Amino acid sequence: MEDGILMIRKVDGSLVESFYTIYKEAYLRKGLEKYAYTTRSSIIGYFWWLLDRDRDGFRVAEISGKPVGFVACDTNWFSRYEGERVAEIHEIVVHPDYQGRGIGTKLVEVALDYGRSRGRRISELWVGIKNYKARRFYKRFGFEEREVHGIWLRMVKKL
Repeated sequence: MEDGILMIRKVDGSLVESFYTIYKEAYLRKGLEKYAYTTRSSIIGYFWWLLDRDRDGFRVAEISGKPVGFVACDTNWFSRYEGERVAEIHEIVVHPDYQGRGIGTKLVEVALDYGRSRGRRISELWVGIKNYKARRFYKRFGFEEREVHGIWLRMVKKL
């Protein structure tokens, strides 16, 4: 990293405020509002929900101690499509100023490794159907496109 050393570690509650800014910037600056929570209370509530779902699977990417992205991998998630617990990637976000530097790649790798370490055979996620950049990104990891429900597309990868 040209701006410093990239570190990925487990999330704690002290990061919720910085995640709010990263989340808003990533969704609003990229024109992805229809796929995002939009009020401060709903965004903050979402982060607490992610932390409660699977604390060990919620990781932050920091450069020189500054949070620049995060991933929430939930290995407690039961997929009705797969009929088993999976490594559900609820959220992966990198601040727009730090995209294109491999941070998202590292976050996905950490999430998939975490899912494997918890004995999950499948990882799944939902992405906005018109978020073509994210869809291409996930396909590079071997995620396959499956069902469409409304504005969402389910993608699945065997671990």
